[in-house]
Amino acid sequence: MATAALSQIKVSKIGIRSVRRTLGRDSRLVALAVLHAAALLLWPSAVTIALGLWWNANTISHNFIHRPFFRSSRANFLFSCYLSALLGFPQTLWRDRHLAHHAGAQLRLRFSLRLATEIAFVGAVWTAVLLWNPRFFALAYLPGYVAGLLLCAAQGYFEHARGVTSHYGPLYNFLCFNDGFHAEHHACPGVHWSELPSRMRHDARVSRWPPILRWLDSLSLDSQSLDGLERLVLRSPRLQAMVLRSHARAFRKLLRGQPPPARVTIVGGGLFPRTALTLRRLLPGASITILDASTESIAIAAPLLPSGTEVIWRRYFPGDSLDCDLVVIPLAFKGDRERIYRDSPAPVTLVHDWIWRRRGAGSIVSIFLLKRINLVTK
Repeated sequence: MATAALSQIKVSKIGIRSVRRTLGRDSRLVALAVLHAAALLLWPSAVTIALGLWWNANTISHNFIHRPFFRSSRANFLFSCYLSALLGFPQTLWRDRHLAHHAGAQLRLRFSLRLATEIAFVGAVWTAVLLWNPRFFALAYLPGYVAGLLLCAAQGYFEHARGVTSHYGPLYNFLCFNDGFHAEHHACPGVHWSELPSRMRHDARVSRWPPILRWLDSLSLDSQSLDGLERLVLRSPRLQAMVLRSHARAFRKLLRGQPPPARVTIVGGGLFPRTALTLRRLLPGASITILDASTESIAIAAPLLPSGTEVIWRRYFPGDSLDCDLVVIPLAFKGDRERIYRDSPAPVTLVHDWIWRRRGAGSIVSIFLLKRINLVTK
């Protein structure tokens, strides 16, 4: 009896130590793993399954591979089985594959009781979902599962396509627990996720895009690519109407409460002059001037420009003041955009930017176009 009681006390101490460690820096990851399961139960859909699998595999599961959350090996084993059931693949296999990647070696499949147990957990979940709702399993679970694996594959590919690459965007690194510090992680795989920013490598290859959107780097999404998108819009009246509506909503929201501008300057007319067309409808009494250094863009946009629009062949340089009440800067602007934010060239400046680059008051133009407009005032 005394021996059993002593054994129970030892087990309890192990559990307490495990919980204490978990309630430290990794407590959020454990809690979010529970919330992931709750999200799947509350909103069972292919989208929830795909996004949850991709996010969890690159945050919770990835960190658990490198630094198990619990002191107790039994607790780590149970959590590994839980993640296996939640994500649909055995964590032991995932761990061996990932560590082989870090070592630059080929995966060597090793069968073990732990792997067999995790496979059994996965099989039990799949069987339960299939028996519960075969239609959901075929039309939602399996497509979501495959899509999630493809997102993981894309993530891994673009993290290394041009060499190990980091992304220092604060939003992505907040949501994904510093996963963007990828060069730093490869240099020190055992470092805790919370310490990676302090290990920032100044010689690291850096992308402005998070891994899942890094295909935009491959497309070289610069002013030439944006011109290509505008050429596409020129071919479709339906796209033109959609673009004008989305810009009108954003402009109307940001100009509400501002003094009505009498003189407007648009930097870059674009091939499809959506800003000039939109502002002419919103500000019928204002004079509109376009500054554009591209003769080709001016020639293509000219037939579409509203009457009375003045076009000046000139390049704008940040820091130059413009004699007007409102200035609009395009997404394709080449120059020091940050200086425009710091030193507005007019009393009111509207700056087109990527959707995640919020500066002060702003309005999303289109989630599909990944675009927003930020308001800058003097």
